[in-house]
Amino acid sequence: MKEELLLSCSDLTVRFGGLTALDALELEVRAGEILGLIGPNGSGKTTFFNVITGIYRAAAGRVLFLNDELTAMTPQRIYGAGITRTFQRSRLALPLSVFDNLMIGNHRLLHHGLWFNLFRRSALRKEIEENLARARALVATFSARLAQRMFDAAGTFSMIDRRRIEICRALVSEPRLLLLDEPSAGMTLEETRELMDDLLAVRSRLPCLSIVIIEHEMGVIERVCGRCAVLNYGRKISEGAYAQIAADPQVQAAYLGTD
Repeated sequence: MKEELLLSCSDLTVRFGGLTALDALELEVRAGEILGLIGPNGSGKTTFFNVITGIYRAAAGRVLFLNDELTAMTPQRIYGAGITRTFQRSRLALPLSVFDNLMIGNHRLLHHGLWFNLFRRSALRKEIEENLARARALVATFSARLAQRMFDAAGTFSMIDRRRIEICRALVSEPRLLLLDEPSAGMTLEETRELMDDLLAVRSRLPCLSIVIIEHEMGVIERVCGRCAVLNYGRKISEGAYAQIAADPQVQAAYLGTD
């Protein structure tokens, strides 16, 4: 059976003045896959994420997500369509609790507003309780210990736990596509292994979830990604399984080296 095409980019071009950050990029993401996105610094990887999530506008090209055109959508509409992300640098609200941080990422599924809060207090209480149970179950997939500290401030946790909270915040709205921008940045090798174990466990529980991961640690890419795409100067220079792209002379010259 042919895999469902979740997202496709054709002729995607982004320019900043005289600099072409993405140059007629062609890329597809299939339903249920983990796609690795690698390349040198400045090759266009994060720019690609920023276009997909509506932060940057493309100069040319199309992005289709489940047959919806994304290039003219606001970030809010793209989030509502089912695409979420994390950033290389933490965007957690550190003084807020784990639960509050997750609810920031969950507003698409929440129903309360001013009138709901004022006049439907029992329904509001039920919604909060249901969302707490759902958020706790999601966090427990990463760490049972973390799930018992849902009302502790995010700033009191270690780097790996903060990463777990960020990924949970991106997952709590039940997206179809999750974009991870260097999730292992700032972590030790052992912490990276733990986080990838967590990610694979979550992926096994959410088989319809697709993930695109930007990562410089090639051990992560080789372990978790079924397919990889390599960017250089905004162009895709190789695509395929990790062993295939690692043996590609263009990839070796541009990024991996020959040792």
